[in-house]
Amino acid sequence: MTTPGDDVDRIVSAWRRERPDLDVSPLEVLSRVTRIAKRVDRFRKEAFKTSQLESWEFDVLAALRRAGAPYQQSPGALIAQTLVSSGAMTHRLTKLEKRGFVTRSSDPDDGRGVVVKLTREGLIAVDTAFATLVQAEQELLGALDKNDQALVANALRALSLDVENR
Repeated sequence: MTTPGDDVDRIVSAWRRERPDLDVSPLEVLSRVTRIAKRVDRFRKEAFKTSQLESWEFDVLAALRRAGAPYQQSPGALIAQTLVSSGAMTHRLTKLEKRGFVTRSSDPDDGRGVVVKLTREGLIAVDTAFATLVQAEQELLGALDKNDQALVANALRALSLDVENR
């Protein structure tokens, strides 16, 4: 059975016709990664709507949840995990605090530092959103069996590590 062509196949074909002097094969991977990422981002936003969270809210709450009990981290650790600036994190924490999802307090080990802690409401919100996300993403990957998912995950891990080290 032949797989139907996608937008990237059409783009690559056009570039091969117009620029036969160039090897445009990287587009076959990276253009798909970019296009999939954009669509997955929109898909995730829709999944989070059912939990009444924004994607950025989920990112911060999930980082705290993954830390394990007592579900707390420094703002610096949250910045490193969510890849946002210090100013953006401060703004996000203020909004999450207003929603009752996190608290901020002085770090008992470092009086100059701050500890961000997930509240019970935040824990319920992130657990609900994560369960919804996992189910939705399983459906999204329905075109791939478990073996194909593992192959794609391994290939993307190798690419991710290489890109991160550049």
